[in-house]
Amino acid sequence: MVVGLGNPGPEYASTRHNAGFLAIDRLAEKVGRFSGWRREGAMDRGEGRAGRHTVRLVKPLEYMNRSGRAARSLLAEGLLAEEILVVCDDVYLPLGTLRLRRSGGTAGHQGLESILAVTGTDAFPRLRIGVGPPPGAERLKEYVLERFTEEEEAVLPRVIEAAASAAFDAAAEGLTQAMNRWNRFVLDPVEPRGNE
Repeated sequence: MVVGLGNPGPEYASTRHNAGFLAIDRLAEKVGRFSGWRREGAMDRGEGRAGRHTVRLVKPLEYMNRSGRAARSLLAEGLLAEEILVVCDDVYLPLGTLRLRRSGGTAGHQGLESILAVTGTDAFPRLRIGVGPPPGAERLKEYVLERFTEEEEAVLPRVIEAAASAAFDAAAEGLTQAMNRWNRFVLDPVEPRGNE
């Protein structure tokens, strides 16, 4: 199960906090025989193939700070926390950096905090997509809800492609191999164009 975190609604579609939604939408295009998205309660769900494995995709449709409700529903279906890969933004990683972990803290991320609070465990893997650097603490809430800058938009497709590939590999090959491959990933900087 891969769960992409974000905020629902067109006003949030291209904001930093929606990197998880962007990645899981791209993952839906990468998996084989994708079923298409269907609404189930407060989630959009789909299913496809990653290698020899079935992978289920989920986008919670409540706001980021209520992401734990979706996680609780998934656990109630009989999934274990370690079977749910959560994909989200991380302001403390530079744009173009990915981090896959088996478990860990929340670093103040509201979606991760909600999941931990509702489920009572931090033993769920997470793929963090760098969207930093962060501004001062007083602007952090506004920063994650802002759109990417023009310069960031230029590299964002490559970042999202890499994140979707990392999630695909985790589902197809297992977390260890995906971690070994993608935790070393850093997007090559884009050289500014000279005068033409």
